[in-house]
Amino acid sequence: MKTPSSDLWNYYVDEAGDPVFYNSKGEFIVGNEGCSKFLIIGFIRTLDPEPIRKSLEEVRERIRKDKYLSSIPSIKKSLEYFHAKDDCPEVRHMVYEAISKMKFKSEFVIGRKQEKRFKTNHLGKESIFYNDLVTRLFQSRMHVSRASTIYFAVRGNKKRQVPLSDAIQSAKNYFEIQTGTKVNTTVDVFAQTMSGEPCLQVTDYMLWALQRAYTRGETRYLDFVSNKNAFIWDIYDPKIPTKLNRYHSKNKFEIKKISPL
Repeated sequence: MKTPSSDLWNYYVDEAGDPVFYNSKGEFIVGNEGCSKFLIIGFIRTLDPEPIRKSLEEVRERIRKDKYLSSIPSIKKSLEYFHAKDDCPEVRHMVYEAISKMKFKSEFVIGRKQEKRFKTNHLGKESIFYNDLVTRLFQSRMHVSRASTIYFAVRGNKKRQVPLSDAIQSAKNYFEIQTGTKVNTTVDVFAQTMSGEPCLQVTDYMLWALQRAYTRGETRYLDFVSNKNAFIWDIYDPKIPTKLNRYHSKNKFEIKKISPL
C-alpha cells in the first residue's frame, strides 16, 4: 500500500434521490411519485478548489451581462447558485462547458432501494442504509493523504439521516479491518450551503447527469463530462456480478450495462 501523500484533498459531497422506503403508515412506497428508486451519494475531489470557484463566477458574470437571458425567471436563482434541475437549458449548457475544463474527479455510489435487502442488511433503518453508502463511497479514500476536508451540501433545513462524520469514521474502520492497516488521516467535515460553496454546485451537476442516465436513459450530459468520472459503483445491481458493477477507466460506464431500475 502506498504511503499517504502530504496533499490536502478536498471533497464536496451531495446526493440525489432519497433514503425513504416507507410512508407514515408503514407502506412500501419506493417508485411512487415523490419517492425515488435509489439514493446516489457522490463527491468531486480536488487539490485546488479555487480555480473551480473562479470558473463558476466567470459563468455567472457572463449571465449577468447577457440580455437574452435576463428575462428568464430562473436566472435570479442561477445568479445565487447553480442547480442543474432548476437552471434553464442555456445556463445548464454554459455550466457544463465550464465543468468540462475544470480539474477534478468525481466518484459516486448508487444504492438501489430493494425492500428485502433493506430489512436484512440495513435492519429496516434509513440511517444504516445511508451510512452504508457513505462508507462504501469513502472506504478507498481514507488512506491516500494525511489530511482531508469534506464538505457536504445542506439545503434549507434538510438534515442528514446520520451525521456524515459518523459515516466517514465507519469508512475508516472498514478500511482498517480489511487491510489490517491503521489509518492516521486527519479528516475535517463541514456542512455547507450550495450558495456558500460553489464546488458543491459542480457535484450537483455531475449528480444530475448520472441521475438522468438512470431515470431516463439519457446519457448526453454524462457523456459530455465522462472524463471527470473516476468511479461509479452500482452496488446493488441485481444482475451484474460483483466488481463488474464498478465502473472506472478499465470498465467504462455504459447505460446498456446496468439493470433497469
